[in-house]
Amino acid sequence: MPAPRPPPSAGYGSASRRAAGSPVPVSGLSAEIVIPEPDPATWRSQLLDVFTQIRDRYLEYPGVSRAALAMVPTNLEALRGREGMFASLLAGGIEPRIAAWTLDTLSLYVSAYALEQSLVQHRRKYPDQEYVVSRAELVRRFTALPADTFPQARRYAAELISGTEPDRFAFTLCLIMNNLSPSA
Repeated sequence: MPAPRPPPSAGYGSASRRAAGSPVPVSGLSAEIVIPEPDPATWRSQLLDVFTQIRDRYLEYPGVSRAALAMVPTNLEALRGREGMFASLLAGGIEPRIAAWTLDTLSLYVSAYALEQSLVQHRRKYPDQEYVVSRAELVRRFTALPADTFPQARRYAAELISGTEPDRFAFTLCLIMNNLSPSA
């Protein structure tokens, strides 16, 4: 009888798979993540820390986030990480189904964020390609849009691109987690 398989979920990958262009298997990065003991008082900050570690590993090894998006966690290290994060959500009083779906959502966001950042870094290597990466250039382009069609983009151009990438990353994770309510 074959071993039971974990349910499909966003996140990590198989120990036998390697991310494109990365000498490190996805599972190898999972082993580097420090998972704290679940704490009902600090579960949100615990998750923010863990997902920040994951983001940093993905950014260190471009291509890993892409591989992680295409895989189901099946190795012990990846499952260890998910178990710890799931336990933190449960310790925060989040109902199990909501905790599971939140874990999927946060994992997808972290992978997508890291993938986008790796694509930006890749495009910066080829300056002859049309790609806007300068904040000043983005503001210039937004404020040059036709006022009758894009009044909000023109008016709030600076706000649309404000904040550092780490600030925007933390904002998004906190936006999701701060809208979770412990089950009664």
